[in-house]
Amino acid sequence: MFYFNPLYLVFSLPALLLALIAQWRVQAAINKYSRVYTGRGATGARVARAILDGYGLQHVAVERTSGFLGDHYDPLSRTLRLSPEVHDTPSVAAVGIAAHETGHALQHAEGYWPLQARSAIVPVVQFGSYLGPLVFLLGFLLNFTGLAWAGVFLFAGVAVFALITLPVEFDASRRAKELLAGQGYAWGEELSGVSRVLDAAALTYVAGLAQALSTLLYYVFLLTGFRRRE
Repeated sequence: MFYFNPLYLVFSLPALLLALIAQWRVQAAINKYSRVYTGRGATGARVARAILDGYGLQHVAVERTSGFLGDHYDPLSRTLRLSPEVHDTPSVAAVGIAAHETGHALQHAEGYWPLQARSAIVPVVQFGSYLGPLVFLLGFLLNFTGLAWAGVFLFAGVAVFALITLPVEFDASRRAKELLAGQGYAWGEELSGVSRVLDAAALTYVAGLAQALSTLLYYVFLLTGFRRRE
């Protein structure tokens, strides 16, 4: 069956290697800078609260959530949720991650259009990421090209989502670095550590885009190049 085709490795292996490198860099950076405390001594929660209040976003809650690296901003409830390691710790990694997630709250407040676009297509992506491969598989095995292409277009939403995610995450990291430096929560080597943590995290989103594109290209190849030779 096609999904066991060794040719898939030609498309997927580079993206997979990039994903492994990205995960290694993230873990290494967080492990290192979670043990380095800032001179200011502010926890991730305190930094996030101060930044939000400084921008008049007192209505955005900062909550402690369970789970390792479960940090995120929820635009529906306007809540910033930080993992215990980030919420309660005055480390370089904690303040960097907290400031990054706070950057998403600022994007939301400003109506940053890539964030709005990403939020708008979430239902489509959830639908397409699950149904797209199934529709493609059915169409491919039944030799029903139209159905297979429908599966490709459904899955294409995943690649679009990953592409839109890049400017959203890069901008949040840029804001985080500027805010931490501007408000004195990190400086010098501390700020360099924040950059290493956030830059490593950004690479995971690049890897996500590469994985989505490699799968999409593999589907397209099966429907075009492979069948042309039959």
